[in-house]
Amino acid sequence: MLTPKGVLRAFGSHPTDSTGHTLQILLTGERTLDTSTWTDKAGIAGADIEKLLEQGWVQRLQRPLQGPDAKLDDFLQHVIASLSGERRAVLASEGGFCLGRSGVEQEEAEVLSAAAAAYSEFASRQARRGWLGASNYVSFHSDTEFLLPSYSFVPFWVDEAGYWLILMGEPMLNSPALVELLWGIKEAGTRFAKSE
Repeated sequence: MLTPKGVLRAFGSHPTDSTGHTLQILLTGERTLDTSTWTDKAGIAGADIEKLLEQGWVQRLQRPLQGPDAKLDDFLQHVIASLSGERRAVLASEGGFCLGRSGVEQEEAEVLSAAAAAYSEFASRQARRGWLGASNYVSFHSDTEFLLPSYSFVPFWVDEAGYWLILMGEPMLNSPALVELLWGIKEAGTRFAKSE
């Protein structure tokens, strides 16, 4: 299974490289995949898995886990809240639409979603100019010590769709909730595609 670090590696850049695709396969089912199913789907060998384990991107599980089976709307506010030290968070589309919020009024969530879209455009312009530094995470601080951010913007892409996770206060990204969030978004897309 992916670790939170592995989720950020797999879904945190666009376009996704071969390692990212290999890692993303782990979130393609309603249950965690066993090793042989993953190696068949990803076309990797045991030595490759050992390298991914060493990087801290995957972990071995004692037993299979069931993926998120709730509707995305039902669990979104709870899972994103746990990723913020203040339990205040927003999930936005790359285009600036507020998809979910927790601990934040709707008006503020819409402003933050629009800011994420503006930052996304800025990052795209800088990437075209050759600077990829703007394509990563960004934090805004209100104190001069830069200890804890006031806002952190975390971009990720699921099935070519861009998203921004906006966290107030300390970002708590080293959490299984991050894996659950991405798995839930991936599964929601799969369910939608099946129903068409």
